[in-house]
Amino acid sequence: MSTEITLNTSELRELVADTLDVESSALTDDALFIEELGVDSVVALELAVTLEQRYGIRIPEEELVELRTFPDIRDLLSRKLGG
Repeated sequence: MSTEITLNTSELRELVADTLDVESSALTDDALFIEELGVDSVVALELAVTLEQRYGIRIPEEELVELRTFPDIRDLLSRKLGG
């Protein structure tokens, strides 16, 4: 049973930007979620739930707190999706 999901970076960036309620152009690879984009714990949890539902994965709290930039999310998803 292979349910392989391809990780499309631009689609992921749009999904993350939409969930964080920021322009996708503001979601640069070096933009810090909390310090620069104003992400709080409620929005971070909403993002985790959105990613879990979209990609069929689990993001434990200890991994969620390590997600500080867009590349962190991309790398986490790549590991979890086996890509």
